[in-house]
Amino acid sequence: HWAYWSRPVWIQHVGCIEIVTPAEMEAVNGTDVKLKCTFSSTSPVSLQSVTVSWNFRPLVPGPEESVFYYDTEPFPPQQGRFKSRAVWSGDILRKDASITLQDVLPTFNGTYICKVHNKPDVHGSSGEISLRAYLLLYCK
Repeated sequence: HWAYWSRPVWIQHVGCIEIVTPAEMEAVNGTDVKLKCTFSSTSPVSLQSVTVSWNFRPLVPGPEESVFYYDTEPFPPQQGRFKSRAVWSGDILRKDASITLQDVLPTFNGTYICKVHNKPDVHGSSGEISLRAYLLLYCK
């Protein structure tokens, strides 16, 4: 006779979010650029469950700056370089957390980080976009 003993196994499903962004983008100074960020989640998505934060890491060493925040509704920045320039262009129910930067300036060169949380899914990586703003010269 063979005896098999088994112990109970506990399986915990941890929710996860996947974020997709382009790695690099370019924009001409003075134009608008849409920073695309889409996500997928193992939990149902609703307007009340999702929060989005966009941060900026400048090319020169320094602290990250907040660019935009979404929690049930958009909260554009009230101060700093992105005031009146960062606008919500996403659609949470379509799993789109994109923003648009209006009238791009050379000081917008750097890395933009998109983070999405969908309660209870709070684990996952962030998406990063390296933006290069350049001056377009016209010769006559």
